[in-house]
Amino acid sequence: MTALLPECPYIGRFAPSPSGPLHFGSLVSALASYLEAKAHHGTWLVRIEDIDPPRELPGAADGILQQLQQHGLNWDGEILYQSQRTEAYLATLEKLQHMGVTYPCQCSRQQLKEQGGLHPCRCKLKDPSAPSALRLEAPTQSQITFNDIFQGQQRQDIKHEVGDVVLHRKDGLFAYQLAVVIDDAFQQISHVIRGSDLLDSTPRQICLQQLLALPTPLYGHIPVAINADGQKLSKQNLTPSIDAKTASANLISAMHWLGLPPPTELIHADCSELLVWGAENWRRERVPPVMERVASS
Repeated sequence: MTALLPECPYIGRFAPSPSGPLHFGSLVSALASYLEAKAHHGTWLVRIEDIDPPRELPGAADGILQQLQQHGLNWDGEILYQSQRTEAYLATLEKLQHMGVTYPCQCSRQQLKEQGGLHPCRCKLKDPSAPSALRLEAPTQSQITFNDIFQGQQRQDIKHEVGDVVLHRKDGLFAYQLAVVIDDAFQQISHVIRGSDLLDSTPRQICLQQLLALPTPLYGHIPVAINADGQKLSKQNLTPSIDAKTASANLISAMHWLGLPPPTELIHADCSELLVWGAENWRRERVPPVMERVASS
């Protein structure tokens, strides 16, 4: 079992990528992390994970922030933009290289597919001058166990189930697994509440935290919202943006989805009233303990 953060102030976060506007699924994640933080009299931060320019849409970051405010989801402190964190990521990569736990890799997706999707060991470079990714060599004993707030006890053997993880891509961009670990530590995040589509990534992040002697937050993964065809609500699946004109109704739908239906007298309440009620009545055990649910919105 991995060591967790000691008793400390509650600091949560919502960390969207600016690849499009908020939709119902992302609103649910934002709301869950917000209510969890406020129910524990904690701080709720917003981080824009803008480290993948090819996937970003112009103006999406500002649009997401505006949508959050339109729904009364006002963050504490300053917004952290990952695009401004290059020096921190490079310093961490340098540290890991000095530790001898990274190596360059030029393997193609086809080669990985032939290996069952795993990259189990160091590879030989055919052309040292060609672009290379930088991988983290998973420890031989890489069994990670942690207790998820909503999904219960989780186990993953990174070496044999995931393989060696990319930290820096061939195209020169930083990988999500690296950036999220560094920024969670930098912002002193104590609790990470997010969608269950990221549950599989958590052991890799814990492994990296352990290698870097960083604290591990408490993790909680809520069910992912899917459509009637079983597809995750996402920008890639062209899920429509939430409409600010129905902000209160959007929050009520998201609360119902999280097992927290407001009383009838709040049906016509504004967003601030709904959020105050939600924080006062938030209960972790009300969140459906499943990996995904069909959304009604």
